[in-house]
Amino acid sequence: MNVVILAAGMGKRMQSALPKVLHPLAGKPLLSHVIDTARSLQNIGSANICVIYGHGGEQVPATVAADDLRFAKQEPQLGTGHAVAQASAVLDDSVPTLVLYGDVPLTTSASLQRLITAAGQDKLAILTAEMADPTGLGRMVREDGKIVRIVEQKDANEAEKQITEINTGILIAPTAKLKYWLTTLSNNNAQGEYYLTDIVARAVADGVAVVSAQPDAIWETLGVNSKVQLAELERVHQSNIAKRLLEQGVTLMDPARIDVRGTLTCGRDVSIDVGCVFEGCVTLEDGVSVGPNCVIKDAHIKAGSSIKAFCHIDEAIIGAKSQIGPYARLRPGTELADDVHIGNFVEVKNSQIAAHSKANHLAYIGDATVGSRVNIGAGTITCNYDGANKFRTIIEDDVFIGSDSQLVAPVTVGKGATLGAGTTLTKDAPAGKLTVSRARQITLDNWQRPQKIKK
Repeated sequence: MNVVILAAGMGKRMQSALPKVLHPLAGKPLLSHVIDTARSLQNIGSANICVIYGHGGEQVPATVAADDLRFAKQEPQLGTGHAVAQASAVLDDSVPTLVLYGDVPLTTSASLQRLITAAGQDKLAILTAEMADPTGLGRMVREDGKIVRIVEQKDANEAEKQITEINTGILIAPTAKLKYWLTTLSNNNAQGEYYLTDIVARAVADGVAVVSAQPDAIWETLGVNSKVQLAELERVHQSNIAKRLLEQGVTLMDPARIDVRGTLTCGRDVSIDVGCVFEGCVTLEDGVSVGPNCVIKDAHIKAGSSIKAFCHIDEAIIGAKSQIGPYARLRPGTELADDVHIGNFVEVKNSQIAAHSKANHLAYIGDATVGSRVNIGAGTITCNYDGANKFRTIIEDDVFIGSDSQLVAPVTVGKGATLGAGTTLTKDAPAGKLTVSRARQITLDNWQRPQKIKK
């Protein structure tokens, strides 16, 4: 099967320099949703997906380029029929051609598969839907129950405007016939465009059966022409995701206040509070709880861990039964073993922390390897950057680091060592010993606090 995706429109009502089909829904371009759905269909051959682009120049192919995609430019834009015709040279006549739209992102593969089945190898099949208010949409004109043509709103008479079965624009047709019908189109209509919908009348004239199939839900057929419509579809999509999570047993404190911008995989007894955003590929294993207003991207959080409020986690692995936050930040390259505690206003970057270690407040751990049962006091930082290069800090098992310490990398703190509060460590600290680096405390008996001079 061939697939042609129309993605050449300007999208004037988006009020943006970005081509309409590249505006994001759930974190990825509208067009990418359509491409992914096309890829999921049965009988898609290698490189049989052709994207028609136009406005925005090379931004569209540059954004979604892949080995299984072909691109054809429509310039100027003379209507949907003209757009499909731009793909004619790359379409395989021996299989049908499915036409999709780059700004209709939520059509499901199940509904498309139903349409494909209805078409078989020799019918023209159109995805239609019943709408209480079909204003602005093309109407399906039937005679004796059979589809004979599609009339656009601007070309419809009063009787035709009363029809509530609408054309979604999505269709599948025998490719050789489709190519021929496209050559016969006229732009003698109110828009002065070559309508793809006019191939219905051509099919009827040629004795090709015209059939229809319906989607599972009307939102599958909705397109995006403005930021308002984009926001509406975003909420539909997020609601669908939330429902699937609930059906899997995930506890959502408010299904209307979660955003999944990628893939979220959850185990049993997972709990997610309000305002959380999940980006990329996130896995929450059994018993994980996520507090309110967290942002989690490309992370794997293992069983029984608790992520408290306002945490930001990016490309990190968190071991089982760990406690993170509130207000913690885990940056790329962070790997935490089991039962690690990272508390409020602690930042960890490109570091590995072994089991049962703790940094409970106000610390920065960057480019470090931390052993087991380590306690990192408040205000501690690893000084990993000298202004040009980054260096690594090694903290071995059972180390205790006092508050307000600075570890100037490269440096190693030996097993069981203790650093006194306020230490600036520039040399390795030997194992099992107390290392202190601070000025001697003195008191000035005759010192007086300065007084403010009166003006």
